[in-house]
Amino acid sequence: MPEGDTVYREAFHLNQALQGAIVTGWDIRVPAFATSDLTGERIDGVASRGKHLLHRVGDFTLHSHLKMEGSWHLYRPGSPWKRPAFQARAVVTTADWVSVGFDLGVVELIPRAEEETAVGYLGPDLLGADWNSDEAIARLTAAPEVPAAVALLDQRNLAGLGNVFANELCFLRGVLPSRPIGETDVPAMVALSSRLILANRDRVERTTTGDTRPGRKVWVYGRAGKPCLRCGTRIRAGKLGQDELSLRDTYWCPRCQS
Repeated sequence: MPEGDTVYREAFHLNQALQGAIVTGWDIRVPAFATSDLTGERIDGVASRGKHLLHRVGDFTLHSHLKMEGSWHLYRPGSPWKRPAFQARAVVTTADWVSVGFDLGVVELIPRAEEETAVGYLGPDLLGADWNSDEAIARLTAAPEVPAAVALLDQRNLAGLGNVFANELCFLRGVLPSRPIGETDVPAMVALSSRLILANRDRVERTTTGDTRPGRKVWVYGRAGKPCLRCGTRIRAGKLGQDELSLRDTYWCPRCQS
């Protein structure tokens, strides 16, 4: 599942391959931007912001969000793609590389000067140069009644955490996902959020337990009905969200969390 660590790695590799190159092919496969053409423009760089990815090309930014299934791939010209062409939403070609965005949840082309209209609402980026733990703490505590998992997932509080990290953080801090964030040690939660996502930033396989063996990479996420890796109690599951349309799966150990 793409979260801030995944998007950071994709942006890093895309930037290594594309920065400074000239666009030789431009194909945006969404109706609103299908006629756009930045062929001949220079790619100034590719960066991540939370779970958003930004290709900065000439005077424009190609803004994408991976959502649940999206990914960006790099191929040498003429090489076969690993996913079907009908899943491609954006194809950016240079002399040396073909960058393909598959199943992207958001694809839009915006003037570079207006980039903040797409990502300006985000809180401090856990993996960004703007990371500010004090600001993240202030945002989380501004609505103390919000369930901890919901508050951690709100990208306006701190950018980069997805559902895997939110559930795992609640377990590691010993709090139920439904517990109001104001009843938790918010500074400790923020500090652990930073350490955990940073530890996974350069890993191909995410782990919150420190163990990369199958079935042992996470404490609770996706493990409903299985024994807790710490105490053996069966993991429970439920749903939480800001409203009915934003419900997300939650997992917890009824013994280790309260």
